[in-house]
Amino acid sequence: MAKITVDIYMEAGQWGEERPLRRLAERVTAALFALPHLQGSRAELSLVFTDNAHIRRLNAQWRQQDKATNVLSFPAFAVKAGEQPQALLGDVILAYETVKTEAELENKPLDNHISHLLLHGCLHLLGYDHETAADAAVMEALERDILADLTIDDPYAEVL
Repeated sequence: MAKITVDIYMEAGQWGEERPLRRLAERVTAALFALPHLQGSRAELSLVFTDNAHIRRLNAQWRQQDKATNVLSFPAFAVKAGEQPQALLGDVILAYETVKTEAELENKPLDNHISHLLLHGCLHLLGYDHETAADAAVMEALERDILADLTIDDPYAEVL
């Protein structure tokens, strides 16, 4: 069984109490680390819950995109998709205003959207990406499967 330590930093934004976010994070990471190639892993993950202003600065500094985004991932070590990770995974950072607005526009429960973005960010730390159509198909299939295990609807399904 995998052992994942989740460190949470409530930096900015109207996220509310830490405890519900910790429960979401622990639920998502447990489902993720149930994947066959991750079982038995020991890892530490840092989650930062912030606001649009901070994530915009990070996005400009590290990705040269001067705009807010929903989630950023900063891996501690390079790892290829499907490999065992190092003990320190890295950081996943979410911006409250963007996440909340997206959930509202897509008519999704906020907790489900947060769970999806936490999973998405963690997959980036584990070497998954969506730069090509083939890579996106692999990453999105994993997201769909893991979220389905958590009884969360397909985040990529067409909104009618």
